[in-house]
Amino acid sequence: MNQHIDSSARIGKEVQIGYNAVIMDKVIIGDHCLIGHSVVIYEGSIIGDNVRIDDNVIIGKKPLSSPRSIFKVADNLAPAKVGSYCQIGANVVIYAQCEIGERNLIADLATIRENVKIGSLNIIGRNVAIENYCQIGDRNKFETNAYITAYSVVEDYCFVAPCVATSNDNYMARDPERFKHFKGITMKSGSRIGAQATILPGKVIESDGTVAAGAVVTRDVPSAKIVVGSPAKVLRDVPDTQLLKNNMDK
Repeated sequence: MNQHIDSSARIGKEVQIGYNAVIMDKVIIGDHCLIGHSVVIYEGSIIGDNVRIDDNVIIGKKPLSSPRSIFKVADNLAPAKVGSYCQIGANVVIYAQCEIGERNLIADLATIRENVKIGSLNIIGRNVAIENYCQIGDRNKFETNAYITAYSVVEDYCFVAPCVATSNDNYMARDPERFKHFKGITMKSGSRIGAQATILPGKVIESDGTVAAGAVVTRDVPSAKIVVGSPAKVLRDVPDTQLLKNNMDK
């Protein structure tokens, strides 16, 4: 079988590793893991027990840096960490200094950048992008093609529908003043965003706040209110049956 497994790597019990896999130096892989074909796991990365990693996944990738990049990439990024019982779909890229908790599902083609922390029991859908310096809590759902911009915070039990776009630069890459104001979005626990909505930089969606499909959020969304339109305005209260306190077992 054509594989490269560095002699310093620690492989647990009953681990299956596919063709053309590359396991680099000082990688730790727990027990009962399934590693697909052509997977690359970079040096020092830590994989928990009972993790499934599908074909062509890259874990621990070092980020690129353009001469025009605003923030330079550190030379000493920590290895990536993937918690036990995670499932990682085909062609996923997880960067260095990314910490992923237990029992997350990360679907095909998703990208998780460096300096991201993710809790447990999240669903990260197909082709979702979570940019650098984001913090993600527990039991969130990000559906296909959602984009979470850098410097965002998503607490717990949040929902992000397909093709949601978030942003962190009101100056659209012009004017040096922008360097002082980079800020992603904040989703408080139980907040939700509908399909193809756009959230402008620095906006906060309070607990149980709900953004309707196609809305453009230009100001903070109040707790337990539904906002619609462009610019988004309050329409009505979130129904009691949809409040997080009434759905904690979902």
